Amino acid sequence: MTAPAAGTARSMAGCVVHITGARPNFPKAAPVIHALDDQGVEQRLIHTGQHYDANLSDVFFQELRLPDPDINLNVGPGTHATQTAAIMVALEQIVMRERPSALVVYGDVNSTVAAALVAAKLGIPLAHVEAGLRSFDLTMPEEINRMVTDRLADLLLTTSADAVANLGNEGVPADKIALVGNSMIDSLLAVLPLVDTASVRERLGLGEDYVVGTLHRPGNVDDLDSVRDIVKAMHSVADQVHVVLPLHPRGRERLRDAGLFDHPRMNVIEPVGYLDFVGLMRGAAAVVTDSGGVQEETTILGVPCLTLRPNTERPVTITDGTNRLITVDDLARVVADVLAEGRPETWPVPPLWDGHAGPRIARAITRFLGTKA
Repeated sequence: MTAPAAGTARSMAGCVVHITGARPNFPKAAPVIHALDDQGVEQRLIHTGQHYDANLSDVFFQELRLPDPDINLNVGPGTHATQTAAIMVALEQIVMRERPSALVVYGDVNSTVAAALVAAKLGIPLAHVEAGLRSFDLTMPEEINRMVTDRLADLLLTTSADAVANLGNEGVPADKIALVGNSMIDSLLAVLPLVDTASVRERLGLGEDYVVGTLHRPGNVDDLDSVRDIVKAMHSVADQVHVVLPLHPRGRERLRDAGLFDHPRMNVIEPVGYLDFVGLMRGAAAVVTDSGGVQEETTILGVPCLTLRPNTERPVTITDGTNRLITVDDLARVVADVLAEGRPETWPVPPLWDGHAGPRIARAITRFLGTKA
C-alpha cells in the first residue's frame, strides 16, 4: 500500500499530527484536539483506517465533532503484522515528506504501535495518551502494543496513579510522565446531555431491564472452545434477562456459528454509534464486556461491569469504579446477584476523571513542544 500523493492534504510540516485508527481512539482524541485548538496549536489528523466500518469510525467523527481527517490511509482489515506493516509503510512516507513537530498516539491498537515505530525511526517526538496501562499478560496483542509504544514515547500521558507507577517500575524518567486523567471520560461527560436512553430502548424493542454485552478480544472469540463457552454463558444470562449485544466484526462469524444468535432474548445487532452505545450502557442493569474502554465508561456511569477476562490493564476501575473480573463459569450467578442487588446509588470515581483531561493533556503537549523548540 502506498501513502496518498503529496498535495492531497494540507501541509503537516511543523504541526502536531494525531494518529487515530480504531473506535477506542476517537473519544480519547476528540478532547485533546479541541483543547489544542483552543490554544491555537496547528494540528492535523491522520486516520489509518484500521476500523473501516462506518459504525466503528465515521459516526464517531460526526458525534464527537472531530475534524475530517487530513489523510485516511485506508488500511482496512488484516492480521496484526499485515495491518501494522501497511500503516508503517504509508505513514513513513508522509512523515518523511512533511516532518511534523510531533506525533500524538492513543491507546493500544495496531495504529498506535505502528505510528510509534515510525516516529522513533525518523526522530519525530512522540506523545502517548493513555500510557502506562499494564495487564502483565503478554498473550494480549494490546499489551505488546502498550509496552513498545511506551518504550519509544518521549511524553507519556497517564490516566491513573497505577499507570505512573508501572512506568516508574520500568525505568521511565519522571520528567517524561504526566498524570493528566482520562480524556475518554471528557467525551463521555460531554455527550451525556445528548443521550436518550428511552429512545434507544424503544428502537431496539428493549424493556426496562436488560444487559448490554460486548465481545471482541482474541482470547474470547478466536478459539473455538472459548467461543462455545462464551455462547453458553451468554445464553445463561439471556435466560434471566434480555441481552443486547452490538457485535464487533471480529469473531462475529464464529459466535454466530456457535449459536449465539439462537436464543430468543439475545438481541445481536450491528455496532452502534457513540451516543446510542452510551445510551444503552446508561440504562442497562449491567454490562458484560471484554473491552477496556467500557470498563472506564461504566465506572463513571455507575453501571455494574462484569469483565470476561482473567486480568485488566485498568485495575483502577475495580478499586474506584464498578468493575469486577469474572469467568464464564461464574457469569450467570454474578448476573443474578447484580439483578437482585440493583445498581449502586453511590460509587467511587478515579481522581482526575473529571471531564478536564483534554486541557491538561494540551498543556502538557505545549510545554513539551516548548522544550523541544
